[in-house]
Amino acid sequence: MAILSTLFGRKTKQEAVTVALSSKPKPGLPAGFLSDSLNRIKPSPTIAVTQKARDLKAQGRDVIGLGAGEPDFDTPDNVKAAAIAAIQRGETKYTPVEGIPELRQAIAAKFKRENNLTYTPAQCFVAPGGKSIIYGAMLATLNPGDEVIVPAPYWVSYPDIVLLGGGTPVVLETTLADGFRLTPQALERAITPKTKWLIFNQPSNPSGACYTRAQMKALTDVLMRHPHVWVLTDDMYEHLVYDGFKFSTIADVEPGLYDRTLTMNGVSKAYAMTGWRIGYCAGPEPLIKAMAKLQSQNASNPASISQWASVEALNGPQDFIAERAAAFQKRRDLVVSMLNQATGIKCPTPEGAFYVYPSIQGLIGKKTRTGKVIATDEDFAAELLEAEGVAVVHGAAFGLSPFFRVSYATSEQLLEEACARIQRFAASLT
Repeated sequence: MAILSTLFGRKTKQEAVTVALSSKPKPGLPAGFLSDSLNRIKPSPTIAVTQKARDLKAQGRDVIGLGAGEPDFDTPDNVKAAAIAAIQRGETKYTPVEGIPELRQAIAAKFKRENNLTYTPAQCFVAPGGKSIIYGAMLATLNPGDEVIVPAPYWVSYPDIVLLGGGTPVVLETTLADGFRLTPQALERAITPKTKWLIFNQPSNPSGACYTRAQMKALTDVLMRHPHVWVLTDDMYEHLVYDGFKFSTIADVEPGLYDRTLTMNGVSKAYAMTGWRIGYCAGPEPLIKAMAKLQSQNASNPASISQWASVEALNGPQDFIAERAAAFQKRRDLVVSMLNQATGIKCPTPEGAFYVYPSIQGLIGKKTRTGKVIATDEDFAAELLEAEGVAVVHGAAFGLSPFFRVSYATSEQLLEEACARIQRFAASLT
């Protein structure tokens, strides 16, 4: 029957059903269904690179991933034990939106002990990760037309979170010659009547740049002349500084900014607790209440077990932090030395965090063995991954080209192999 039907140009019942199904519109969202705010942002490039490395490894490729901003050390045993004890006590229910009182007290004590900042527990706030702190602060305060100054290179999420909040990111490019530091002159020029926030991150992700107390004072002097500008200071890498560098935070450097500064930190980097998802901050109580109002309709509260683990992290022994920082410094020195031996690459020595941000200006315009031109740092990262199996993040993702970011939060053995591959790739370009 099927043969006869086909010969005479007619279809069987089954064939008709098949044709009908194939002619239906493919599943998808109707035009205009997604919000304009979502269409203004892009997926996180660092997460995308990390996932790409995972996918290639799953396919059997020999890939070294240097994209993730995640310590390879394990969460300290005393912190894990505190989490287990919390489970056994039945600390598995909803908590106050702002965080459990014990953690907010520990945060206040930390700021006093390490940063010379006096906050009450009511001025402290806990969220599911540092990213949620920034998100909450921006959404709670920004209106259309508000501007947020973001020095570049920046952590990839800053501009997108500002856009989600309805604000306008004002990107200020720094230079390699200035050590990737924001200058007072550039800050002064960028401030307008529409400026609401400066997002200030040091040690910097991605450059590792730090500011001395004098350099920060020069910036706070500018801010003191503009009382409408608030500061969100991202101190997430505070404890990962090298060569005897002394960390300072803005509200300590200039107490006059205390009432318009949100000081943010977290347990992810110093305590190797990235997956626990706890960020915290302290600032003016009205702002804290506004962020809590937003979180009450979003996450409700951070995970209870993670909060109890964070209490132990902040209150417990801290000696391991210096030991791990020393290990990171050794890795930094290895990576900087090897990358500076690569053709066309210039790698400055960062003062903190666990990243380097090398320039590939000397490789722009060169060709791979297959004839592809390295026109951008994105081309460099893509071809490096294809040719040598080394995953890095291109500089354009951080707002400043032509650079790339390497995370040295992995073993010396892998770092040495990865840098040797980068050297080989750079030397192969013509």
